[in-house]
Amino acid sequence: MRAVVCRRPGELVLEERPDARRGEGDALVAIRRIGICGTDYHIYEGSHPFLQYPRVIGHELSGEVLEAPRDSALTNGQTVVVNPYLSCGTCIACRKGKPNCCVRIAVLGVHRDGGMCERISVPVRNLYPAGNLTFDEAASIEFLSIGAHAAARSGLRPGDRALVIGAGPIGLGVALFAGQIGGDVTVIDVEPERLNFAMQARIAGRSISADAGTDERVAEATNGEGFDVVFDATGNRRSMEEAVRHVAHGGSLVLVSVVNDKITFSDPELHKREMTVLGSRNAVRADFERVMAAIEDKRVPLQRLLTQRTSLARVAADIPRWTTDKTGLVKALVEIE
Repeated sequence: MRAVVCRRPGELVLEERPDARRGEGDALVAIRRIGICGTDYHIYEGSHPFLQYPRVIGHELSGEVLEAPRDSALTNGQTVVVNPYLSCGTCIACRKGKPNCCVRIAVLGVHRDGGMCERISVPVRNLYPAGNLTFDEAASIEFLSIGAHAAARSGLRPGDRALVIGAGPIGLGVALFAGQIGGDVTVIDVEPERLNFAMQARIAGRSISADAGTDERVAEATNGEGFDVVFDATGNRRSMEEAVRHVAHGGSLVLVSVVNDKITFSDPELHKREMTVLGSRNAVRADFERVMAAIEDKRVPLQRLLTQRTSLARVAADIPRWTTDKTGLVKALVEIE
């Protein structure tokens, strides 16, 4: 079968690999759509902190069941959403109902080979029936679930002022679901195109450009009080460190992105605010279900979010190009028919 492999940073190729076979407790899935994530760009660039090369990339997946275990509720031909976070089920995090941060987590396309290929074997517990969702919609669940998880984890309440720093796909998902909780959402980004998109798609109520005047505009937007909840979805160390300044006293900072680096904060700035700092990692099934319901209810402007399409034959050339030129790009999908 064909698979897209990142052999080493800067080298992405389409390879012929042995056909996937169904593992014990798994279902064999024909992949139909793969969303291209910031993680995939970071893998190509060599900046992902949890990866060993070579690696079949791809973790935003939808597909069709080819072969399921006899004792499974899945049926052949069924459209499924793939939860790419493979957990052990027994560690301290799993016992607390947090398989998204399992001690021994294996994320498809990161810790083990992923789904940018024609077929893959996936544990049945990680496959969710897609119902009436299309392949496009089903492949969009995972990246939106990260935002839904961060919003749910933040403690945001209706009427709270929320700031999302970084208006890429993950940040847009955070803003979307923070808004659906009832937050008054502002987005910050360095790219005017991204800010315009967030406003035109009605994902945010206001936008602020990340430049020398950011602090003044944050003060104006909050009557000098700061934001109740600040989410950083930039994957940028400096941004994560400076986000503290925008948090209101008694507020929270939620770090959605991850960087392969150390980040430091001024303790007096944290302490005087009695500020909560949260990490938000991946998502759990409830988040996937929340996003699926939102898409079914037409509360996600998905057709606006899906801006580019490619194929297995072309994606090894497209990802390097999109890594440096994201003009007009929000979310790209790889199609396999």
